[in-house]
Amino acid sequence: MRAIPIVAALLVAGAAGCGQRTDSAAADTTTPAMTADSAAAPQPGAPNTLTDAERADGWRLLFDGTSTAGWRGYGKAAMPDSGWSVVDGSLVRTGRGGDIVTADKYKDFELAFEWKVPPGGNSGVFYRAIEDSNAIYMSAPEYQVLDDERHVDGKNPLTSAGAAYGLYAPPRGVVKPAGEWNAGRIVVAGSRVEHWLNGQKVAEYELQGADWKAKVAASKFKDWPTYGTAAEGYIGLQDHGDRVEFRSIKVRTR
Repeated sequence: MRAIPIVAALLVAGAAGCGQRTDSAAADTTTPAMTADSAAAPQPGAPNTLTDAERADGWRLLFDGTSTAGWRGYGKAAMPDSGWSVVDGSLVRTGRGGDIVTADKYKDFELAFEWKVPPGGNSGVFYRAIEDSNAIYMSAPEYQVLDDERHVDGKNPLTSAGAAYGLYAPPRGVVKPAGEWNAGRIVVAGSRVEHWLNGQKVAEYELQGADWKAKVAASKFKDWPTYGTAAEGYIGLQDHGDRVEFRSIKVRTR
Protein backbone atom coordinates (compact mmCIF):
# COMPACT_ATOMS: atom_id res chain seq x y z
CA MET A 1 0.00 0.00 0.00
CA ARG A 2 1.47 3.33 -0.99
CA ALA A 3 1.92 6.30 1.33
CA ILE A 4 -0.82 8.89 0.86
CA PRO A 5 0.50 11.97 -0.98
CA ILE A 6 0.01 15.46 0.53
CA VAL A 7 -2.11 14.31 3.46
CA ALA A 8 0.17 11.53 4.67
CA ALA A 9 1.27 13.60 7.65
CA LEU A 10 -2.33 14.09 8.68
CA LEU A 11 -3.45 10.47 8.51
CA VAL A 12 -2.49 7.93 11.15
CA ALA A 13 -2.44 4.33 10.03
CA GLY A 14 -3.68 2.93 13.31
CA ALA A 15 -4.86 -0.43 12.07
CA ALA A 16 -6.25 -2.62 14.84
CA GLY A 17 -5.11 -6.20 15.48
CA CYS A 18 -6.10 -9.12 13.33
CA GLY A 19 -9.01 -11.46 13.92
CA GLN A 20 -11.88 -13.32 12.36
CA ARG A 21 -15.44 -12.12 11.94
CA THR A 22 -17.64 -13.89 14.49
CA ASP A 23 -20.73 -11.70 14.70
CA SER A 24 -23.33 -13.15 12.34
CA ALA A 25 -26.08 -10.69 13.15
CA ALA A 26 -25.06 -8.38 10.33
CA ALA A 27 -24.53 -11.12 7.76
CA ASP A 28 -25.65 -10.34 4.23
CA THR A 29 -28.79 -12.37 3.58
CA THR A 30 -28.28 -11.96 -0.16
CA THR A 31 -25.07 -14.00 -0.18
CA PRO A 32 -25.20 -16.29 -3.23
CA ALA A 33 -25.23 -20.06 -3.07
CA MET A 34 -21.50 -20.26 -3.64
CA THR A 35 -20.06 -19.46 -0.23
CA ALA A 36 -16.40 -18.70 0.02
CA ASP A 37 -15.59 -21.95 1.83
CA SER A 38 -17.28 -24.06 -0.82
CA ALA A 39 -15.52 -22.43 -3.79
CA ALA A 40 -13.05 -24.82 -5.39
CA ALA A 41 -9.77 -23.38 -6.60
CA PRO A 42 -8.98 -23.76 -10.29
CA GLN A 43 -6.63 -26.58 -11.10
CA PRO A 44 -3.14 -25.55 -12.21
CA GLY A 45 -2.33 -25.83 -15.89
CA ALA A 46 -0.10 -24.03 -18.34
CA PRO A 47 0.17 -20.30 -17.46
CA ASN A 48 -2.53 -18.06 -18.93
CA THR A 49 -4.72 -20.95 -20.11
CA LEU A 50 -7.96 -22.57 -19.03
CA THR A 51 -8.55 -26.27 -18.79
CA ASP A 52 -11.73 -27.78 -20.20
CA ALA A 53 -12.95 -28.27 -16.63
CA GLU A 54 -12.35 -24.61 -15.80
CA ARG A 55 -14.27 -23.47 -18.86
CA ALA A 56 -17.15 -25.76 -17.93
CA ASP A 57 -17.09 -24.31 -14.42
CA GLY A 58 -17.41 -20.73 -15.69
CA TRP A 59 -13.84 -19.49 -15.45
CA ARG A 60 -12.52 -16.96 -17.95
CA LEU A 61 -9.14 -15.33 -18.41
CA LEU A 62 -8.55 -11.68 -17.54
CA PHE A 63 -5.08 -11.83 -19.07
CA ASP A 64 -4.16 -13.98 -22.06
CA GLY A 65 -0.40 -13.70 -21.74
CA THR A 66 0.04 -11.68 -24.93
CA SER A 67 -1.79 -8.36 -24.57
CA THR A 68 -3.29 -5.91 -22.08
CA ALA A 69 -6.76 -6.21 -23.64
CA GLY A 70 -9.46 -5.89 -21.00
CA TRP A 71 -7.43 -3.54 -18.79
CA ARG A 72 -7.19 0.25 -18.54
CA GLY A 73 -5.69 2.84 -16.24
CA TYR A 74 -7.63 3.73 -13.10
CA GLY A 75 -9.75 6.75 -13.98
CA LYS A 76 -8.70 6.50 -17.62
CA ALA A 77 -10.26 5.18 -20.81
CA ALA A 78 -7.21 3.21 -21.92
CA MET A 79 -4.05 1.59 -20.62
CA PRO A 80 -1.23 3.95 -19.61
CA ASP A 81 1.19 4.77 -22.42
CA SER A 82 4.00 3.27 -20.37
CA GLY A 83 4.65 1.49 -17.08
CA TRP A 84 2.83 -1.80 -17.75
CA SER A 85 4.03 -4.32 -20.31
CA VAL A 86 3.57 -7.91 -21.34
CA VAL A 87 6.92 -9.62 -20.74
CA ASP A 88 7.42 -13.35 -21.34
CA GLY A 89 3.77 -14.14 -20.71
CA SER A 90 3.39 -11.95 -17.62
CA LEU A 91 1.65 -8.63 -17.05
CA VAL A 92 4.48 -6.61 -15.52
CA ARG A 93 4.76 -3.25 -13.83
CA THR A 94 7.98 -2.09 -15.49
CA GLY A 95 7.87 1.64 -14.75
CA ARG A 96 5.70 4.48 -13.59
CA GLY A 97 2.24 4.01 -15.06
CA GLY A 98 -0.33 4.11 -12.25
CA ASP A 99 -2.81 1.51 -11.08
CA ILE A 100 -4.77 -0.45 -13.67
CA VAL A 101 -8.26 -1.93 -13.51
CA THR A 102 -10.44 -4.37 -15.40
CA ALA A 103 -12.79 -3.13 -18.07
CA ASP A 104 -15.72 -4.82 -16.31
CA LYS A 105 -17.10 -4.51 -12.80
CA TYR A 106 -17.56 -7.51 -10.52
CA LYS A 107 -19.89 -8.11 -7.59
CA ASP A 108 -19.69 -11.74 -6.43
CA PHE A 109 -16.73 -13.56 -7.88
CA GLU A 110 -13.73 -15.76 -7.41
CA LEU A 111 -10.42 -14.40 -8.66
CA ALA A 112 -7.31 -16.55 -9.09
CA PHE A 113 -3.91 -15.14 -10.03
CA GLU A 114 -0.20 -15.80 -9.76
CA TRP A 115 2.21 -13.10 -8.65
CA LYS A 116 5.94 -12.60 -8.23
CA VAL A 117 7.99 -9.73 -6.83
CA PRO A 118 11.73 -9.05 -6.70
CA PRO A 119 13.55 -8.59 -3.38
CA GLY A 120 11.79 -5.86 -1.42
CA GLY A 121 8.89 -5.72 -3.88
CA ASN A 122 5.47 -4.35 -2.94
CA SER A 123 2.15 -4.31 -4.82
CA GLY A 124 -1.46 -5.33 -4.32
CA VAL A 125 -4.70 -6.52 -5.86
CA PHE A 126 -7.83 -4.44 -5.29
CA TYR A 127 -11.47 -5.46 -5.61
CA ARG A 128 -14.83 -3.67 -5.83
CA ALA A 129 -12.97 -0.48 -6.69
CA ILE A 130 -14.97 2.58 -7.69
CA GLU A 131 -13.66 5.69 -9.40
CA ASP A 132 -14.88 8.27 -6.93
CA SER A 133 -11.47 9.70 -6.02
CA ASN A 134 -7.98 10.14 -7.42
CA ALA A 135 -6.71 6.97 -5.71
CA ILE A 136 -8.04 3.43 -5.98
CA TYR A 137 -7.10 2.53 -2.39
CA MET A 138 -9.56 5.08 -1.02
CA SER A 139 -12.47 2.82 -1.99
CA ALA A 140 -11.12 -0.66 -2.63
CA PRO A 141 -9.96 -3.26 -0.10
CA GLU A 142 -6.54 -4.66 -0.95
CA TYR A 143 -4.96 -8.09 -1.07
CA GLN A 144 -1.34 -7.39 -0.17
CA VAL A 145 1.41 -8.58 -2.55
CA LEU A 146 4.81 -8.34 -0.87
CA ASP A 147 8.27 -9.69 -0.22
CA ASP A 148 7.78 -10.20 3.51
CA GLU A 149 11.44 -10.89 4.18
CA ARG A 150 12.89 -7.63 2.88
CA HIS A 151 10.11 -5.04 2.77
CA VAL A 152 9.35 -3.10 5.95
CA ASP A 153 5.62 -3.91 5.60
CA GLY A 154 6.52 -7.56 6.14
CA LYS A 155 7.39 -6.83 9.75
CA ASN A 156 3.74 -6.11 10.52
CA PRO A 157 1.37 -9.07 10.03
CA LEU A 158 -1.43 -6.66 9.08
CA THR A 159 0.53 -5.48 6.05
CA SER A 160 2.25 -8.73 5.10
CA ALA A 161 1.64 -10.84 1.99
CA GLY A 162 -1.93 -12.08 1.67
CA ALA A 163 -3.32 -9.65 4.26
CA ALA A 164 -6.46 -7.61 3.86
CA TYR A 165 -4.20 -4.60 4.00
CA GLY A 166 -4.14 -2.94 7.41
CA LEU A 167 -7.14 -4.89 8.74
CA TYR A 168 -6.79 -8.70 8.73
CA ALA A 169 -3.48 -10.52 9.03
CA PRO A 170 -2.45 -13.83 7.48
CA PRO A 171 -0.42 -16.49 9.29
CA ARG A 172 3.33 -16.41 8.89
CA GLY A 173 5.34 -18.67 6.62
CA VAL A 174 2.84 -19.11 3.76
CA VAL A 175 4.33 -16.71 1.21
CA LYS A 176 7.17 -17.90 -1.02
CA PRO A 177 10.47 -15.98 -1.25
CA ALA A 178 11.03 -13.09 -3.63
CA GLY A 179 11.56 -14.25 -7.18
CA GLU A 180 9.20 -17.24 -6.85
CA TRP A 181 5.61 -17.47 -8.08
CA ASN A 182 2.83 -17.31 -5.49
CA ALA A 183 -0.76 -18.39 -6.08
CA GLY A 184 -3.30 -15.84 -4.88
CA ARG A 185 -7.06 -16.18 -4.67
CA ILE A 186 -9.85 -13.84 -3.57
CA VAL A 187 -13.41 -15.05 -3.07
CA VAL A 188 -16.19 -12.49 -2.64
CA ALA A 189 -19.68 -13.82 -1.90
CA GLY A 190 -22.09 -11.10 -0.81
CA SER A 191 -20.37 -9.44 2.14
CA ARG A 192 -18.11 -12.38 2.88
CA VAL A 193 -14.52 -12.32 1.64
CA GLU A 194 -11.68 -14.81 1.79
CA HIS A 195 -8.01 -14.38 0.89
CA TRP A 196 -6.03 -17.47 -0.10
CA LEU A 197 -2.29 -17.80 -0.58
CA ASN A 198 -0.56 -20.85 -2.02
CA GLY A 199 -3.57 -23.05 -1.35
CA GLN A 200 -4.15 -21.90 2.23
CA LYS A 201 -6.91 -19.60 3.47
CA VAL A 202 -5.07 -16.74 5.17
CA ALA A 203 -7.79 -14.16 5.90
CA GLU A 204 -11.56 -14.08 6.22
CA TYR A 205 -13.85 -11.18 6.94
CA GLU A 206 -17.34 -9.74 6.59
CA LEU A 207 -17.52 -6.44 4.75
CA GLN A 208 -19.42 -3.85 6.78
CA GLY A 209 -19.83 -6.31 9.66
CA ALA A 210 -19.25 -5.19 13.24
CA ASP A 211 -15.66 -6.44 13.34
CA TRP A 212 -14.82 -4.86 9.98
CA LYS A 213 -16.30 -1.51 10.99
CA ALA A 214 -14.36 -1.50 14.26
CA LYS A 215 -11.09 -2.18 12.45
CA VAL A 216 -11.77 0.47 9.80
CA ALA A 217 -12.65 3.01 12.51
CA ALA A 218 -9.27 2.38 14.15
CA SER A 219 -7.34 2.78 10.89
CA LYS A 220 -6.53 5.42 8.28
CA PHE A 221 -9.43 4.09 6.21
CA LYS A 222 -11.87 5.87 8.51
CA ASP A 223 -11.13 9.09 6.62
CA TRP A 224 -12.42 7.65 3.34
CA PRO A 225 -16.22 7.30 3.51
CA THR A 226 -16.61 4.96 0.52
CA TYR A 227 -13.87 2.56 1.57
CA GLY A 228 -15.14 -1.01 1.30
CA THR A 229 -18.76 0.07 0.76
CA ALA A 230 -19.30 -0.65 -2.95
CA ALA A 231 -21.49 -3.67 -3.78
CA GLU A 232 -19.60 -4.08 -7.06
CA GLY A 233 -16.59 -2.57 -8.71
CA TYR A 234 -13.39 -3.11 -10.63
CA ILE A 235 -10.53 -5.47 -9.95
CA GLY A 236 -7.28 -3.53 -9.85
CA LEU A 237 -3.52 -4.12 -9.91
CA GLN A 238 -1.35 -1.72 -7.98
CA ASP A 239 1.57 0.35 -9.18
CA HIS A 240 3.45 0.81 -5.94
CA GLY A 241 6.68 1.84 -7.60
CA ASP A 242 8.19 -1.64 -7.66
CA ARG A 243 8.38 -4.29 -10.33
CA VAL A 244 5.65 -6.91 -9.98
CA GLU A 245 4.57 -9.70 -12.31
CA PHE A 246 1.11 -11.21 -12.68
CA ARG A 247 -0.03 -14.14 -14.79
CA SER A 248 -2.84 -16.70 -14.98
CA ILE A 249 -5.36 -14.05 -13.90
CA LYS A 250 -8.78 -15.69 -14.14
CA VAL A 251 -12.23 -15.05 -12.74
CA ARG A 252 -15.61 -16.66 -12.42
CA THR A 253 -18.76 -14.92 -11.28
CA ARG A 254 -21.85 -16.06 -9.40
